[in-house]
Amino acid sequence: MRALGVLDKMQTSYITPVQYFLNLGSDKVAVNELIGYKLQLKWTGRLFCTVCGKKSNKLFGEGMCYPCFANAPDNAECILRPELCEAHLGKGRDPDWEKRNHLTKHYVYLALTNTVKVGVTRDGQIPTRWIDQGAFQGIILAETPYRRLAGELEVALKPHFTDKTNWQKMLKNEQTDGLDLLNEKERCIQLIPELFREFISDNNEIVQLDYPVNEYPLKVTSLSFEKTPTIELPLMGVRGQYFIFEGGQVINIRSKSGYEVELIA
Repeated sequence: MRALGVLDKMQTSYITPVQYFLNLGSDKVAVNELIGYKLQLKWTGRLFCTVCGKKSNKLFGEGMCYPCFANAPDNAECILRPELCEAHLGKGRDPDWEKRNHLTKHYVYLALTNTVKVGVTRDGQIPTRWIDQGAFQGIILAETPYRRLAGELEVALKPHFTDKTNWQKMLKNEQTDGLDLLNEKERCIQLIPELFREFISDNNEIVQLDYPVNEYPLKVTSLSFEKTPTIELPLMGVRGQYFIFEGGQVINIRSKSGYEVELIA
């Protein structure tokens, strides 16, 4: 098969194992079907903004031209720091966008990769958010009516839990023994300030996630199109938003959003 288009975050489907899809131009590529085969992924040298679609000489954030990076609501500071969100005050880069996306139910969750991570996501993004992080388990800790409250609760837990995913350990499938998300949730409940206790979720389901990986590497090396415009290697698996190639070479597809590539398999 041959497909040409602009990269963006892979779409996923929550079944076992997780199914991945890549939209390239008019083609929807079922990535799972390519695992075990040699791929050629070639950057054409062209970049396009994932927000406005215009050709750009340089991209910022996750595939934005500078005007969109500076002004688009989906790149506001509260995306990375939800505790700064002002949607509940009718404020933001685009108050209507904020109302639709941030003045809605949000979850504070615990996800397990190599260790326990605390995070925030809006309604409708579970388990997609956990899949994008490469977590193999996730549990809902709390439900809040809008983003700011979820962010403040997360901040209260940051002294006790990381809010970052160690991508190298995740791609090597390293796991800390003895961690149980139900126990970790109970520990969180004891740590949560009284102000947030009313938002604790009764949902104790642990979501288990399995990824399409034939072989996990012992060591990982990150690839970039700037140094390697044409990647031609057997695809060994996919986890999070990463392609895992033979020899432990990996590329983060989401971080290459806006790159025009040709895929040949």
